[in-house]
Amino acid sequence: MTIKEQLRELLEENRGEFISGEDIAKRLYCTRGAVWKAIKALRGEGLRITAVTNRGYCLEDSSDVISETGIRRYLGGENKIIVLKTVGSTNAYLRELAQKGASEGTLVISSEQTSGQGRRGRAFFSPADTGVYLSILLRPKVAVNEAVKITSLAAVAVCFALEKECGVQPEIKWVNDIFVGGKKAAGILTEAAFDMENGALDYAVLGIGINVYPPENDFPEELSGIAGAVLDKHFGDLRNRLAAAVYEQFMRLYEKLPDNSYLDEYRKRLMWRGEQIFVLSGADGKDKTPAVLLDVDENCALKVRYENGSSGTLTSGEITIMRKL
Repeated sequence: MTIKEQLRELLEENRGEFISGEDIAKRLYCTRGAVWKAIKALRGEGLRITAVTNRGYCLEDSSDVISETGIRRYLGGENKIIVLKTVGSTNAYLRELAQKGASEGTLVISSEQTSGQGRRGRAFFSPADTGVYLSILLRPKVAVNEAVKITSLAAVAVCFALEKECGVQPEIKWVNDIFVGGKKAAGILTEAAFDMENGALDYAVLGIGINVYPPENDFPEELSGIAGAVLDKHFGDLRNRLAAAVYEQFMRLYEKLPDNSYLDEYRKRLMWRGEQIFVLSGADGKDKTPAVLLDVDENCALKVRYENGSSGTLTSGEITIMRKL
């Protein structure tokens, strides 16, 4: 571990408290000059570090920069955590690691994505330093039809984490969007790879993107009426806490994937139950079929009732609320 990495860990452990340069140098077995050089490097990475004569250095409570040290402060464990400043897509990055044999539970998290991925090939807006963009590698030993539950299970885990760390009341828009205050604040994308010889699941990459704070220049015009953020102001070290909470909550539920123990929690947060919706189909969802949203079944497929009185079950696709069109 470099002096910079050791210093970051020391400051994280003593967040909000001053440590003298002399004390730091003694603890890290280095010179005061090396300490100052590491301080400058950490500031360059975005950490808010205050320096006061005769008191030393202090990592401000308001500093909210994602780091491995910061995540482990709340998560612990020996799971592999890879923190990137920027990446094209955390899912794409982790797929490459999966193909090279990376272990289950590997977590990749970035402060920015330049090519964030959403469902159906859509882009996921992932600006720097305002969100949590992470991917988790899974190697589930379950039947393929059980693996499809990963996305809905993850939606519950994200809700648990947001409730715990942010004090908000998120809702789930079937099947993979998390809404806060009536706007989409998080999205989930699960991608699976199969063994071509036996058709069994080889691995799955679970991607989760959360808009924690509003972007500096707001959301792009095409998203302004749809996308929103969880909170409107910054809180110290929230993104590290939130990333750790999402991972912890997901892995706890994932251990019981086949038993559907998450399903009641999913249903409690399901948006538009009993309301009139449109089921979207065709190119770009231009075909709209009116229906009433009833519930989800044991596999988290959506149960609807159409205008002619017949019932149907959707395993994929898009829906929207009727009153908003």
